[in-house]
Amino acid sequence: MPLVVLPEPGKPAKRNEPVELPGRAIALLLAMLCVAPAVIRAQLSPAVDEQFRQASEAMRNGNLEEAGRGFAAVSKAVPAFAEAYLNLGLVREEQGRHEDAIANLQKALGLKPRLHGANLFLGLAHFHLNQLEPAAAAIQKEVAAYPKDPQAWMWLGIVRLAQEKPERAAEALDKAAAIAPDNIDILYHRGRAHLIVSNSSYRKMFEVDPHSWRVRQIMAQANAEADRHVDAVTEYQAAIKLAPTQPGLHEELGSEYRNLGKVQEAEDAFLRELEIDPGNVLARYKLGVITVEKGDGAKGKQLIEEALRQKANLLHADYNLGRAEMLLGNNAAAAQLLERATSAPGSDPDVVEQAWYQLGIVYRRLRRMDDAQKAMATYQNLKEEQAESSQKALKRYEVQQNPNLAQPPSTVAPPEPNP
Repeated sequence: MPLVVLPEPGKPAKRNEPVELPGRAIALLLAMLCVAPAVIRAQLSPAVDEQFRQASEAMRNGNLEEAGRGFAAVSKAVPAFAEAYLNLGLVREEQGRHEDAIANLQKALGLKPRLHGANLFLGLAHFHLNQLEPAAAAIQKEVAAYPKDPQAWMWLGIVRLAQEKPERAAEALDKAAAIAPDNIDILYHRGRAHLIVSNSSYRKMFEVDPHSWRVRQIMAQANAEADRHVDAVTEYQAAIKLAPTQPGLHEELGSEYRNLGKVQEAEDAFLRELEIDPGNVLARYKLGVITVEKGDGAKGKQLIEEALRQKANLLHADYNLGRAEMLLGNNAAAAQLLERATSAPGSDPDVVEQAWYQLGIVYRRLRRMDDAQKAMATYQNLKEEQAESSQKALKRYEVQQNPNLAQPPSTVAPPEPNP
């Protein structure tokens, strides 16, 4: 879950931050829209068609003055040519002449109400003038006409954020992300919208009942995300005191105890969770992992396999089952599981490193000495790479804290000898 920041009692929440506009989206759309369908251009005289082509080429090359003169001349020569007004509007928008852009885009839409891109850029021009209502209205028309255009949905979301309507922004940005799931700009604004919505919900919870166990749970989760595990334990304990049989709380508390290395407390919390909610898969799985770590391979394997029957593909399940099989002396089965653990998607690097180490041990038990040597060499290489990465991260942190460390030491001349 994302980190949340709850306001202190009596302090208002911060107003939305200014929106950073993804200029690359504008540049991309300019390149795409600076065209006119061939069937329309065929109706132009050769001279006007050539003028339109040259203006389009100038626009693609970033020569906005030349492009503007060309499109203005074309629109004057052929007043019913909607695409000329559209492209002239795009030029004026890029030049920062937003009022002129609005006038030309409105002319284009008067001629062709569904002209692709015209309402979107009309909305952007209004947006740059901080005219948010007409901006939203124009872009809403664009998404209605072209519901598969992710840029239009993205910009509708951005405008809704500026209007301080994060719920509606999240709805629009979810649609944009469904169409273009790998677009960085969309993902950024979508995440921001959802974060604002969630923080608003948490602030409302605090206002309605600051002593609710839900508030304590949220604060505990925020502390856990920030690696403040002692504080997280304190908040979970407070939540449990208010709601002692609430499903999920003891499992989350057990996870925080485990992060603090308090194995017995974690085990007790997971057992209590299973008393309250026997169907809690994570509590059963984590209890199985602790049981394996305590050396009981049979019981640990049973618990992990029970959890996997409820939910397949639990993270690091192959590694933990491999450890259980090692304890039981089932070395061939352990090798297969640990081999899978070394290449499992989403695995923690520390777990992958340990999987190679355990594989080295299992291979030796199986008399596969060459494989054992390779596994241990891989483990050593990963360990050294991780140590080097940690040193670099520490050095970066030290430089951030003390910029003088980044400067080379000054050269001091030795004292001259006495005469």
